Amino acid sequence: MAKTALIAIGGNSLIRAGEKGTVAEQRVNTRRTAQAIVQIMRAGIHVVVTHGNGPQVGAALLRSERAADQVYTHPLDVCDATTQGEIGYLLQQSLQAELAAAGLTTPVATVVTQVVVSPDDPAMSHPTKPIGPFYSEREARAKQERLGWAIVEDAASRSWRKASSGA
Repeated sequence: MAKTALIAIGGNSLIRAGEKGTVAEQRVNTRRTAQAIVQIMRAGIHVVVTHGNGPQVGAALLRSERAADQVYTHPLDVCDATTQGEIGYLLQQSLQAELAAAGLTTPVATVVTQVVVSPDDPAMSHPTKPIGPFYSEREARAKQERLGWAIVEDAASRSWRKASSGA
């Protein structure tokens, strides 16, 4: 029986330090990630890939907020589903290309998932999950005051980010 590995890819690994997070940049980063995954698959290990999307979902929410006077907006849960599909699509394309280059014919599928959290969960009133771009403390505090954002210091103490109850 073949072994199976679960590989978790952080959303920040797909947008590297100093990058804006363009689709072209994320394609390069997903391709690099796919190359490493294919090496694991070559060893006969089945792979299930999951990913985070903190920077991506924050950017989608920011785009939605900034365009609110011109187009309909998306709430956080829809931005989350959108970025799941976006990242899944980029990873799937990169994996398919790298598998083909390695002479492997393993099928690849992207699945958008949903987590249901009770609205009574205390975590919903105290957001802690950092999403979106990085800000200095001064910029983040200004956005907190002007836009009513919850903000948190990034875990690596690099900077400050918008906080979510779970994206």
